Amino acid sequence: MSASSVSVLRPPRAVIRGDTAWALQSALDRRGLGPVAGVDEAGRGACAGPLVVAACVLRPGDASRLTELTDSKLLTPLARDRVYEQIMRRALDHSIVVVPPAEVDAHGIHVTNIEGMRRAVAGLSVRPGYVLIDGFRVPGLPAPSVPVVKGDRAVACVAAASVLAKVTRDRIMAGLHSEYPVYGFDVHKGYTTAEHRAALAEHGPCEAHRWSFTNVASVGVARGMRPPRRVLLSFAALQAGTAAGTHAPAAGADTAVVSENGASADDGLQGARGGARVS
Repeated sequence: MSASSVSVLRPPRAVIRGDTAWALQSALDRRGLGPVAGVDEAGRGACAGPLVVAACVLRPGDASRLTELTDSKLLTPLARDRVYEQIMRRALDHSIVVVPPAEVDAHGIHVTNIEGMRRAVAGLSVRPGYVLIDGFRVPGLPAPSVPVVKGDRAVACVAAASVLAKVTRDRIMAGLHSEYPVYGFDVHKGYTTAEHRAALAEHGPCEAHRWSFTNVASVGVARGMRPPRRVLLSFAALQAGTAAGTHAPAAGADTAVVSENGASADDGLQGARGGARVS
């Protein structure tokens, strides 16, 4: 039999129908690939506070009970809190991982983000048949996975994870405000706003700041401070760059080129999303 006469076997096409945000996970469920878990993070682009990663498995057919569910960034704080409570009541399972600034500094934001997503999925009591991730591929998950562009807007379970992560992190930042009131963490949540930059320049970094982010380390160096812990970007390398009038570090085994937008030293790694974005 010639190669040309052999038909290529392909799986039947999954029919995606219904509410757009629920369509992909519903199609996977119908094909026996569920339960479907969504994964997302909050705080990747912040230069202070923890990184929070959440995984969530929603009940199939719950669209009518979660009518406000969407990307957490599109919701008002009151709506986010309301949807958060609904998810906590209705979700089949969820897992939330809080990665402290010290861990972000030690390993870099991209590495801790990937590891946080693995830990969040591993923390689910319900073993997922499939995992949908916001934005980029995460190797090493215990189930097949697919990255979804703008997944926090396109996929309900990813949007649910986004809300869980965002509300959890915002509440942590409100708590940090009571401990470090001069920075305004309750307002900007640790992102690099003009107000945060001004407070950072006036008071210098505190324990909640990430020294692996260029804007934090630069202010610390200018004030003669040393990082309180090991950071991915070495202090000596940053000093060498500052002395030369640039924030690009000298060559070394533990250094990476950084930019002056609040990005972490490892944001040039493959699969990283760049810059300081408001999540």
